[in-house]
Amino acid sequence: MGLDVVTLSRLQFALTIMFHYLFPPLAIGLGALLVFMEGAFHLTGDKDWEHLARFWTKIFAINFALGVASGIVMEFQFGTNWSSYARFVGDVFGSALAAEGIFAFFLESAFLAVLVFGWDRVSPRMHLLSTVLVALGSAFSAVWIVVANSWQQTPAGYALVSHDGVLRAEITDFWAMIFNPSSVQRLVHTLLGAYLVGGALVASVSAYHVLKGRHAALMRKSLGLAVLFAVAAALALPLSGDLQARIVARTQPAKLAAFEGLYRTTARAPLSLAGLPDDARQELRFAVAVPGLLSLLVHHRLDAPVIGLDAFKPEDRPPVLPSFLLYHAMVGAGMALAALFVLAAWRLHQGRLHEDRLLLWALVWSVAPAIAAGEMGWCAAEVGRQPWIVYGLLRTSQAASRAVPAAHILVSLALFALVYALLGALWLRILDEKIRRGPEEA
Repeated sequence: MGLDVVTLSRLQFALTIMFHYLFPPLAIGLGALLVFMEGAFHLTGDKDWEHLARFWTKIFAINFALGVASGIVMEFQFGTNWSSYARFVGDVFGSALAAEGIFAFFLESAFLAVLVFGWDRVSPRMHLLSTVLVALGSAFSAVWIVVANSWQQTPAGYALVSHDGVLRAEITDFWAMIFNPSSVQRLVHTLLGAYLVGGALVASVSAYHVLKGRHAALMRKSLGLAVLFAVAAALALPLSGDLQARIVARTQPAKLAAFEGLYRTTARAPLSLAGLPDDARQELRFAVAVPGLLSLLVHHRLDAPVIGLDAFKPEDRPPVLPSFLLYHAMVGAGMALAALFVLAAWRLHQGRLHEDRLLLWALVWSVAPAIAAGEMGWCAAEVGRQPWIVYGLLRTSQAASRAVPAAHILVSLALFALVYALLGALWLRILDEKIRRGPEEA
């Protein structure tokens, strides 16, 4: 893979979006948990829940700010690095981004100041309302971004129109564009993943303080809430993923074949648990698989054929090795987290979670695989869509800007990497300082 304009533009966009995607899941998950904490305070009058809500509001604000800043940088690349893509999908993608600004960003921005600074300045009911609206704004932001991305995966509600010889996709049915074949299930899966990340973060910090014996009474309450919240998301994610995989099998069969390392169309297709795709041999080497299970999951019949990569021209196939590894790493991390939080919920039910130091340490580290699973899931979805940037309509090789030299992109890529490394280090330092200090109990 040479470092041409398209490759460098893809690398730069991958860097910026992966850095950006550290923050939206944390904001969405934490926003929902803040509603639960502050709601518990209003229902019970227990001041501990107010102290916890104040503490986690500070963490939320840090992640929200960095999410907004990194997201703006990402969007500018549509005009700089991907101008051909922007011309092709401007009517579709522009409407989704405008809707995000109107329905999500303004809602979040209008009430964020009340959430962060209004504890002693507005009534408790007004503050609770602001918390709910900021949490909803975070979720609405995900709605429009997922809609836009899902349209790229499964285009609907559009017509191809030529303007002065330039082909563009224009909306013919706004609601068909919104509810394209993959948008609802991808949104549900994305939100559940964000809730798992938020629950894992709160569980991680709470378990750390319980282990260190600091703020123990407060942190036991937040730990219990976080474990129940995370286990619900972790158990719902496989069900959501199953429904999404069936949509992928119907609308993007090449992607599913790459995810499973299925080189040949096969009846009683096996579900691959592990292996190493080998394009030269056109086979999955060292395969560990369950016979017939893929056919059963996708078509509800053991003898149903599942389309393999042999049904597509070589130039229309996604990169199999990264698609397979990313997808299976995501699934493995998700299943491990589900097992961990089920065990933690059981120990919580027994009243012995706070005594199990090994399990508490596992919860401390759970936030890392939760974030990694989200990143790998998005990477698998995007790599598996290749060679299309808009599936079946526009190839990635046709979408990059023509006027930007490769050398310029290489320089900007290096600068982005440096700035994001420094910004990431600062983010971690500030988070570490606030987490170690913990909540104010009085």
